[in-house]
Amino acid sequence: MTPPRLLMTTDAVGGVWSYASDLAQALCGRGWSVVLVTMGPPPRAEQLAPSMGVRDLHVIVSDLALEWMDPSGSDLPHAHDTLLRIAERVQPHIIHLNGFREAGFKWPAPCIVVAHSCVWSWWEACRGGVPDARPWFAYRDNAAAGLAAADAWVAPSKAFLEQIAHIYRPGSDGIVINNGCASPAAFPRKKPQVLAAGRLWDEAKNLSMLERAAVSLRWPVRVAGPLEAPGHSASEPGALSVIPLGSLSRDRLAEEMSDAGIFASLARYEPFGLTVLEAAARGCALVLSDIPTFRELWGDAAFFVAPDDEAAAIVSINRLSGQEDVRHAMQKRARPRARRYSLRKQVNAYDALYRRLTFERRAARSSLPEKQELHA
Repeated sequence: MTPPRLLMTTDAVGGVWSYASDLAQALCGRGWSVVLVTMGPPPRAEQLAPSMGVRDLHVIVSDLALEWMDPSGSDLPHAHDTLLRIAERVQPHIIHLNGFREAGFKWPAPCIVVAHSCVWSWWEACRGGVPDARPWFAYRDNAAAGLAAADAWVAPSKAFLEQIAHIYRPGSDGIVINNGCASPAAFPRKKPQVLAAGRLWDEAKNLSMLERAAVSLRWPVRVAGPLEAPGHSASEPGALSVIPLGSLSRDRLAEEMSDAGIFASLARYEPFGLTVLEAAARGCALVLSDIPTFRELWGDAAFFVAPDDEAAAIVSINRLSGQEDVRHAMQKRARPRARRYSLRKQVNAYDALYRRLTFERRAARSSLPEKQELHA
């Protein structure tokens, strides 16, 4: 028997790449054949390396624009032709889109949309209100049309699912499938350092507040992530109170997480927070912003501070760094909490969703002649 085939889109700018590549590799281990199509800036060699040599996993690096980089939708015709040509060649049983607007194409198989983030919810969290430029209204309309056209749509947390439903009114109930990661068996003795991760240029990550707070912290703060936005040339950073690590491979970031005693994410906006999960799985005590997503996912396994409360962030981080018993207690809470969001659970949920949708499509097709006779 030939394996069921999955066509999945992804980008390589943020955590969506980690999500998509981990999921694709795990699905191949379950008997799926996966074609992963990248959109936006191409993945780096170290991003591609773990997928190379995985049986039944094929990566296509395209020149297609990401929807938040092309809000007016000028690249949509090109995306339509490119992706449907790939689908014609692959003949997938399921289409998995890690974006919104392409779901409106006439796909040859059931299509799901996974909402990882969106500009309108980002804007509300980071700037308040709604975007005031005309292209962002086209973005909203295209995203809403994609959600409405999908056979199913998914969000990684209940809080974000509710946001997407409120903004886009998709007309169908979404499904919560938490992101997941594999927990390491062990990690080395922790070092007296704080780790943060994210795009330094993205105001949603709120790393500027952590940078200001760092001068008042007991431990040094190390920040992993790109210094410049896509399309901007790299420049030497000015004087910083944090230690910028730049873009790291997954393995190097995992090493940093294993070393760090504390992981801080003071984000204003985070639909899930895969790096938080990975840090918790590696035994970090967590200091997180008090936003609905983090409250939902981490409960009593983290210290929470308001995204604008620099003084509270300093107090919380210094308490963890200065009181070993408190830090160890929070590390012991975070790690078992992280096991709730395992890669195995995530893969099980997607595998079940894919198979349900393909079964429903086959059932609908097999019943079509009978319905036609009834109406003859």
